[in-house]
Order: sequence, then C-alpha cells, then structure tokens
Amino acid sequence: QVQLVESGGGLVQAGGSLRLSCAASGSTFGIASRGWHRQPPGNQRELVATISSGGSTNYGDSVKGRFTISRDNAKNLVYLQMNNLKPEDTAVYYCNARKVAGALYTYWGQGTQVTVSS
Repeated sequence: QVQLVESGGGLVQAGGSLRLSCAASGSTFGIASRGWHRQPPGNQRELVATISSGGSTNYGDSVKGRFTISRDNAKNLVYLQMNNLKPEDTAVYYCNARKVAGALYTYWGQGTQVTVSS
C-alpha cells in the first residue's frame, strides 16, 4: 500500500500563486509516475499534470504554461507550482501515484482544496 498526503491548498486571489506538495509513504518502491488531478465543483475529475520517474512531464491544456510539476524521488515528494491562478482553477486537487507490482496500481490522496477568488 502507498499512502499519499497533500498539503499547500488554500484561498488565493486571481493572479496569485500556490505550491502543493504530496508526500508518499508506505510501500513506495516501484512507483512509476506521480501526478495531480483536480475536481472542480459539479464537474468530473480531470488531469492537471503527471511526471514519470525519469522526469518526463505532461500537462492538461488548461494549465500549460502556468503550472509546473516536479518531484524529489529521494524524499518521495511531488510538487505542483501553480502560477497566475484563475477562478476556474478552483477545485479539490488530488495527488496520485502509479505503481507496477505485477499489475498496475493507482493510489490517491485525500485531496486539498484550492479556491481562487476573482
């Protein structure tokens, strides 16, 4: 099992910045990609960004150029730097981790609220 704990959410004005962190613990050996998804109010969960163990990144179209994902493999941490935030970025942000252990497993954190005021 892998446990994920997010931190860093909060309330920010439009144009501001926040940095989210996600700490992984437990059976972390074999974790391949890490990522962030978000779920805006009344909408489905959507991709924000992913990063592979080798550092390759992928972003959702709505955050490209504003958000940056990074990871510290030694500390089992992943970060999401969010700049130029917009009210439409308001959502619960979830960290995830994908691990290959015979099969592919996906683990999720409990989520952290990000609210952007206009």
